[in-house]
Amino acid sequence: MAFQQDVVSGEQYRYALTNFRIAHEKVEEQRRQLEEQERQIGLLRARIALLEGTAKGPQDMATKQGGTSVDDFSIKNAASQLERLINRWAAEVVRSPPASLDSIYAAAISDITGNNEPLPPGASAVQVQNILRHVMSEMISAEVINCLIVTNSGEANVQLTRIHEHLFSRNPMVAAVWRRQTFSAAVDSCDTSMAHSIFDDQMPSLVRTLGASMKGALSIFDAAYNFSRMLHGANASGSSADAFYRSFVPEVGSALLPRQIELIRRCLKSEQGEVDRVGATIFPGLVKVGKAATASGEQNQDSMQTIVRRAQVICECALLASVVGVAPLQH
Repeated sequence: MAFQQDVVSGEQYRYALTNFRIAHEKVEEQRRQLEEQERQIGLLRARIALLEGTAKGPQDMATKQGGTSVDDFSIKNAASQLERLINRWAAEVVRSPPASLDSIYAAAISDITGNNEPLPPGASAVQVQNILRHVMSEMISAEVINCLIVTNSGEANVQLTRIHEHLFSRNPMVAAVWRRQTFSAAVDSCDTSMAHSIFDDQMPSLVRTLGASMKGALSIFDAAYNFSRMLHGANASGSSADAFYRSFVPEVGSALLPRQIELIRRCLKSEQGEVDRVGATIFPGLVKVGKAATASGEQNQDSMQTIVRRAQVICECALLASVVGVAPLQH
């Protein structure tokens, strides 16, 4: 029995082979195009991550606290360490005062209020210690946290702060990306001369009165700078990605507002409905500033502030108790 074989002509074979080669080349070209698209997408994603401050690698700005994000625990822990440094310095000054307590207290009040009128004598160690903490808190708030210290030039830092404020008023997300990228190139530590310059501007009377005792404040400035870098340079997430942190210090003699302050000692006078006021702020408060959203979900021009950490405050009557010798909880 003969088997019938399918035979094609040489011309048909060459035609099929040519078409197969053409089809193969087209598939190979499409494969190269897809690979190039994937490469471009990868580059684009890397660029976006770099702009958003989430890129990984040697150029990534890792915070000293061990990551690129900041949370409430990190803030609380770093703030507590800074607060202890301030208290230790103030306690050391009071323990071995370079001048009389009355002179130190008058110098601090002069730096706070700008008033050089003489004060009645009789300042206690507790008063002096807490007013020193207030002056240091004002310096940290105004000159470190609320001013974007990126370079060792005070003028440049002021200009950078203004640029950030302008960007934030126009587009908070752009401001957030710009701020993180700017802090990724910030100096690791500030020059001693810059710290002294800020001390001279913010507390000139105390600098003259304390003299060599101001050297202990340099470690406070360094810790405050690292705290500020953590706040401003870290990558936020979620709805707060375009927000930033600002610090505040309640004024001496201002009303006790529970939403903004946390008393370090119980104030029975305030609890009984009587008027009491801020005696000294021993550590600044912290707020997160963002743009308020409209009903449609769009951002409006109004800033929205959320208190992250209340200011640590001692009331007037607690300071008065330290002068007249009354127990702080019995006022």
